[in-house]
Amino acid sequence: MSNRRVFSPRWSLAAARVLCGGVAALATACGGSAAGSGARTAATPAVAPSGPREQTADQQLSHVLSRLAFGARPGDVSRVREMGVDRWIDLQLHPERIDDAAAEQFMHENYKLLEVDAAELQRMVPPPAALQQEMAARTKGREATAADSADYKKALEATRQLVGEVNSARVTRAATSQRQLQEVMVDFWLNHFTVYAAKGPQARYHLAEYETKSIRPHTLGKFRDLLGAVAKSPAMLFYLDNWQSQADSTRPRLVMAGGRLTALSPAQIRALQTRAAAGGRGQQAIAATPPRGRAGLNENYGRELLELHTLGVDGGYTQADVINVARALTGWTLQGPRQAESGFNFVPLMHDAGEKVVLGHTLAAGRGVEDGEEVLDIVARHPNTAHYIAFKLARHFVSDTPSPALVDRAAAVFTATDGDIREVLRTIITSQEFFAASTYRGKVKTPFEVVVSTVRALDGKPDPTPRTAQLVAGLGQPIFGHQTPDGWPDTGDKWMNTGAIMQRINFGFVAAAGRVPGAAPLGFPGADALKNAPLEQQVDGVTAALLGGSISADTRAVLLSGTNPLLTATPADGAMTGRPLPPIKGINQVIGLALGSPEFQRR
Repeated sequence: MSNRRVFSPRWSLAAARVLCGGVAALATACGGSAAGSGARTAATPAVAPSGPREQTADQQLSHVLSRLAFGARPGDVSRVREMGVDRWIDLQLHPERIDDAAAEQFMHENYKLLEVDAAELQRMVPPPAALQQEMAARTKGREATAADSADYKKALEATRQLVGEVNSARVTRAATSQRQLQEVMVDFWLNHFTVYAAKGPQARYHLAEYETKSIRPHTLGKFRDLLGAVAKSPAMLFYLDNWQSQADSTRPRLVMAGGRLTALSPAQIRALQTRAAAGGRGQQAIAATPPRGRAGLNENYGRELLELHTLGVDGGYTQADVINVARALTGWTLQGPRQAESGFNFVPLMHDAGEKVVLGHTLAAGRGVEDGEEVLDIVARHPNTAHYIAFKLARHFVSDTPSPALVDRAAAVFTATDGDIREVLRTIITSQEFFAASTYRGKVKTPFEVVVSTVRALDGKPDPTPRTAQLVAGLGQPIFGHQTPDGWPDTGDKWMNTGAIMQRINFGFVAAAGRVPGAAPLGFPGADALKNAPLEQQVDGVTAALLGGSISADTRAVLLSGTNPLLTATPADGAMTGRPLPPIKGINQVIGLALGSPEFQRR
């Protein structure tokens, strides 16, 4: 079979139409505008409709393993069939009931840095600025030697490896954990509350703690607990600059006077500072001085808390609300003089102790950290937050344009359960809409989902190196690599264009050539028996093993033809792996084409 077959433009258009989801989706999924919105509609009953599911029994098995897990591993379909779809869903909603000892043991043995807090990490692997100071001290009075330079480069590389280990761990957990729905939710919330690894040299020290302490323990708990953990996480405080936000010069602040925190005006504070400098009775009046270099009020986190984390862009807040939320969160900063030193810290003297009004709620003057806590209470329990979170969950698990009725039902559950994520999710993933025929293979996978599902489909072994995570980046979604706080897109139109489609098809051949670490292309059960089988039997076997046994006539024709109509030349020039690929022939060629097919690229 040749990889250089030439197809007409009509064939290319047809293939793109299949991959992007049909004629109506072609304009959006291959470069047009997104459809749908999160706008609220008239009130609907908060009771899920009853009735038979539109998907067949086999489709339901494939559907839950592609939506509530990162794809099926060999044997998963039969296990879910034996247990029953609904019992499996309920078990996945309670990850604490699932034995995940093997994955946990591998993580413990291969990702030691994930168990080290940020302060200790900084001592183990100093940031670049500290390395430069150390280098200057070592070479004081003499020129740096080759050995000095080599030591510096080695130490600098170690700081970069921190991110590599965190990224590798993300892929490994997603690929190997038995608690698959929890891993899907970790991915969802890390994207909802996104942070950027390259924000500054110190950011990398907080990434592991952010996932393991702020996100993972709360993925299926109460939204207010998750929101509070994120608000106090060093990763978010640093990323959105709240660690340096303090009261403007005209605002009252909190100082320790007479054994208790008291709100004083700027003039009163200056008088106390003068007395303290002179050694007078006011010497102990100011318990903490704001660290140098921190300017006044910073609105970044306050704005994103309302716009992206809770109420949504049309959530009914004003610019005055943004400012007052930011004021309420002044003094929420980090321990220690350096950003990487561990943990949340509230510094009273940085806090704006004046009265504030947030979304119609008055926060009395003279308070401290409780200002921020009350803001989190207000927004976590706001009806617009219920709708916004319900919409995003429904969009992720059901459809790029979820039905308003489903969103309203899920929002009603959010409100009734005080933001119980597990119950909101249960409402969505047991609904008729979730099991509608139109939702089957109706979502385009993100690059992270493509790579992880490939590892799982090929029964791949865990890989503790950064190489698999680098493949995710090569497909356009570097882990912790989205610079802006809106996170990676969750709709197919943002991921599907001609270049992206060709990259994904080529990635199928990368996997078929054995270039995905730990994932042998013939690693799935029955693969060896297909090596010397007739072509049609190979196609049937690969379809059953990797594509759930169901493909379109167009995809079958592609698998039989030996090439994909969107490729104009031999695939896989080594751009993803840095090395040219060997010729992809026989059963490996069928596997590569199957992994690049619409059926595998959609979930």
